[in-house]
Amino acid sequence: MDMCENSRMPRFLYTLLLYGLLPFAPIKLLWRGLRRQPEYLKHWGERFGFYRGSPAQPVIWLHCVSVGETRAAAPLVLALQARYPRHRILFTHTTPTGRVTSAQLFGDKVDRVYLPYDTPGAVARFLRHFKPDIGLILETELWFNLISACHTRQIPLLLVNARMSAKSAHGYGKVSRLTEQGLTRLSAIAAQTEQDKQRLQSLGAQNVTICGNLKFDVEPPADADALGAALRERMGELVGRNRPVFLAASTREGEEEQILDAIRAADVPQLLTILVPRHPQRFAEVAQLLKKRGFAYLQRSRLTHISGEDVEAANVEVILGDSMGEMFTYYAACDLAFIGGSLLPYGGQNLIEACAMGKPVLVGPHTFNFEAAAEFAIADRAAWRVRDSGELAKAMQRLFGDAEARQAMGWAAIEFSRSAGGAVHKVCDLVARFLPPQNH
Repeated sequence: MDMCENSRMPRFLYTLLLYGLLPFAPIKLLWRGLRRQPEYLKHWGERFGFYRGSPAQPVIWLHCVSVGETRAAAPLVLALQARYPRHRILFTHTTPTGRVTSAQLFGDKVDRVYLPYDTPGAVARFLRHFKPDIGLILETELWFNLISACHTRQIPLLLVNARMSAKSAHGYGKVSRLTEQGLTRLSAIAAQTEQDKQRLQSLGAQNVTICGNLKFDVEPPADADALGAALRERMGELVGRNRPVFLAASTREGEEEQILDAIRAADVPQLLTILVPRHPQRFAEVAQLLKKRGFAYLQRSRLTHISGEDVEAANVEVILGDSMGEMFTYYAACDLAFIGGSLLPYGGQNLIEACAMGKPVLVGPHTFNFEAAAEFAIADRAAWRVRDSGELAKAMQRLFGDAEARQAMGWAAIEFSRSAGGAVHKVCDLVARFLPPQNH
C-alpha cells in the first residue's frame, strides 16, 4: 500500500462506520420525534443531502449545531450581511432547537436547513446544491468527509469560535491520524483562547489564530429589559409582588434535584424561582419532579392565560420556564442567576448573556465548555463558583441578604462582558482573507 492510500485509510474506516450506522438513523429520528420533539419528524430528506429550491444568490454558509452556537453567531451574521450584501447567509443545524432559534433571530433574512449526515454522497449533494463561496463551522464540529469534500472542491472552510477542552482533546487524540487529516485541511481556525490554540495545534492543526469568544459580542435584544419588566410585573400580579427572584438557567438532567435542595436549604423568605431546563423535551419531566418534591409551580406558557383568581399566590414557589427564545427576558426579570450544566459534569452553559444583562452569576464546579470565560468572570468578581448544592444554598442566602453585594456583582458583570469583545471583527477579517468584502 503506498503512502497516499495509507493516508486515506483512517477516513475510509470512519466512513465505513458511518455507513454501518446510517440504516439506524431513521429509527433514531422517529424515536426522538415520537418521544421528545415532533420536529425531528420533519425535513428528513435534508439529513440525507436532498434539498428543495436553488439559491438565488451566492451563499455564505454557517454551521451551528444548536441553540448556543446559533445565538453566538448572531452578531457575526449581522457583520457578514453588512460586508457581503450580495450574498445570502445559509444556516445549517443539527437539532430542531437550533433551527427554531435561527428562525426566531433572523426570520426570512437567512436560509436554514439541516446539515446532512457526514457520508460522502450526502455531503456532495449538499455542496452541489448550495455551492457556498465559503463555510464557517462554529465551535468544534469536525465532520471529516465534509472537510475533505470542501478541500477537494477548493471551498474555504473555517473553524471559528473554536474551543478544545482537555477532555475533547484526549478523545480526538484517540483517532489522531483522522483528526490531524481533518484539521490540516481546514483553511483557517479561529480559536477562543491560547489554551484552545495549543490543544488544537497538539492535534495537528495549522493556521490557528486567537480571535476570542463570539459570545462576548452578543448584544442583548433592545427590548430585553422591557420584556423582563413585563414578565416580572405579570408574575407579581399572580404570585405576589416584591418577591426576590432566583433564576436557574439551562439546567440539565440530574441538576434540578440539587437546585431544589439548595432552594429549600437557603430558606430565602418569599423566594420565587424561575427554573428553565436546557432542553424543551424535558419540560414535562421537570414538571413531574416539581410535583414529586412538593413545589407549587406555574408554567411560563400559562402566565398570559390565567387570572389571579386561579392561583394560590402565596403557595407558588417556582415558575417553570417552558418557553423558547426568552432567556434574555428571564435574565432581565431575575435578581440572581445560576448557570446550569455546571453542578454535574456537563461542562456548563454560557454565562456571558447573564453578565451582559448585569446580573450576578453563580456557576458550579464543571465549566470546562466555557473554561476561560468562567475563570475571567470569577476573577473580575462578576461570578461566584459553588462546589455543590450546599454551597449554592449558602451563596443564595448571602446574596439575597445583601443587595449591595448583588449590585456590585451586577456592575462587575457588565464591565466584564464589555471588556472582552472584539471577536466578531477579528473573525470577519479572517473571512476577508478568503472572500474579499463587497461594495454596496
